[in-house]
Amino acid sequence: MISAIVDYEFLRNAFASGLIIGLVAPALGLFIVVRRLALIADALSHVALAGIAGSLFLSQNVTAFAALNPLYLGIGSSVAGSLLIDRLRELYKSYEELAIPIIMSGGIALGAIFISLAQGFSTDLVGYLFGSVSAVGREDLYTILAVAVITILFIVLTYKELFSMSFDPEYSRAQGISSRALNIGFMVVTALVVAGSMRIVGILLVSSLMTIPVAAAMQIAKGFRQAMLYAAVFGELSVLGGLFAAFYLDLAPGGTIVVISITILLLVLGGKKLAASRSAARNEEVETGEL
Repeated sequence: MISAIVDYEFLRNAFASGLIIGLVAPALGLFIVVRRLALIADALSHVALAGIAGSLFLSQNVTAFAALNPLYLGIGSSVAGSLLIDRLRELYKSYEELAIPIIMSGGIALGAIFISLAQGFSTDLVGYLFGSVSAVGREDLYTILAVAVITILFIVLTYKELFSMSFDPEYSRAQGISSRALNIGFMVVTALVVAGSMRIVGILLVSSLMTIPVAAAMQIAKGFRQAMLYAAVFGELSVLGGLFAAFYLDLAPGGTIVVISITILLLVLGGKKLAASRSAARNEEVETGEL
């Protein structure tokens, strides 16, 4: 496998992209989970699907779009969807959760229309849906790298504000933090990560990489920063394991990445339960000895 990565550019692109996404997606996903927005990645991924399907349709019918990377229109539509979600959350302040199913439904509907106009699924579209090792080009890698840089800078520069807004929005507003601007920035960055991740994980599974490693990390972490570190480690293990399995077994990488991610979660839950049982048994022995 190592020699194949050295010999083939598409494998180098896939593994480099996977390493980047495996780090960035769970790190941002921790803020998403804490803010109880776990379903937003699903909504934005379906909006990105509409952009990808629309780009593939246009490439078949408009010469000017033939050479355009579908990832760009997918990113654009995902960002637009994130801004619409933020706007709807403002309009329905008492029912903010309505925004996500509305945008998700719109994304699915537009995606279905463009797919039918393009006369069904193409190989490219299937790769975007479930991820693909062989389809990641150098241009995709550079785009994913740019998304990662923007995301990391945003988290680093606004960490204190994001942390405060995630756990205590009222306090952050009282401190003069511009929650409106920060929310918009957060939504846009989330859209970029969702769209950037779909080349490796796939549109239908990208939300899993942003939430399952976080779910595992929250079981064993003793603080927020530690949870972010564990989530990134679990994300990297899931991506690397998934890409190796996809390469050797000729499977869609998105599925293998998510299965390994779920396996890690189950191992963490099982390990935590076993540790708790042993601790209870030791305490019982101590109490019995004292008697």
